[in-house]
Parts: sequence; C-alpha cells; structure tokens
Amino acid sequence: MAEETRTLEDPKDLAEITGPVEPEAELEPKIDAQGRAYATGKRKNAVARVWIKPGIGSITVNGRDQDTYFARPVLRMLIHQPFQAAEREKQYDVICTVRGGGLSGQAGAVRHGISKALTLYEPALRPTMKKGGFLTRDARVVERKKYGRRKARRSFQFSKR
Repeated sequence: MAEETRTLEDPKDLAEITGPVEPEAELEPKIDAQGRAYATGKRKNAVARVWIKPGIGSITVNGRDQDTYFARPVLRMLIHQPFQAAEREKQYDVICTVRGGGLSGQAGAVRHGISKALTLYEPALRPTMKKGGFLTRDARVVERKKYGRRKARRSFQFSKR
C-alpha cells in the first residue's frame, strides 16, 4: 500500500501530475471615463497624484507648467526618465498635484507616479519600468533627532576632564 515516488525527467511530466496550466491572461489597462490613468507616487514626505492621458507631452504640476514649477533642469530630467525608458516621449500629457516635502522629493514623487500610471495605461511597459527601478518607492527619509543628541546621530563632544 506504499505510494511510489517518481522523479521528473521532463517538465511535461509535471503537467500530468498537476493538471493543465492555463496561459496568463493579458492585463487590461485601468483607464477612467475621461481616458486617463491615475496613480499615486511617493518620495520622502512628498505625495503626488498623477493622471496621464494621450497628448502632446505637456506636464502640469499644481496648475503650473513643469518649467516654472521645477526650475532646475535636473528635476525636469528626473520627471522625464520614465518616458525615456519606455520610449514614449511627447506621447502623453501629465496632470499632477503634489504636496509635502521639498522640490527634490516632489520631483521624485511625480516620477514615481508617472511610472505607475504608465504601467496602468500600458501594462506591457511594466517589465521596462521594473528593470529601470521606477516602480520601487524610495523609502529613504530624514532620520529624526534623538533626545540628548545634537542632531539625529551627532553626539555632544565628550570631555574627560
């Protein structure tokens, strides 16, 4: 009455044991009634709500153009990285509201939101975004100041005498 144990010589043998495997269904885009995809991006203490839709490539942040909101070219470059990785420059309009943190954190939050919204609009872009590291939320935040210390880690100078 002992069950016999078998080894798998061929992956096809696994199908006999477990049953037929269904191919993965194609992921459908999540688009609202206005034809937009929505995502939330976060970085440090900044939170960005991002909507993307097909367009000419304009980016609006808190009702202002990206060039006036993010004056430093480095921050604008940061925002455009997901589109460059996906080779979708000048194909989507972005409308976003961002709160909290400083300009650098806000730019990172907008980048994170754009990446997530792109994958919701075009699920086939997910491997590209994942490989570029755009979908990972950067969890680094400022460490709090501790009681009895000068800063978060800096202690007062020790004097033996």
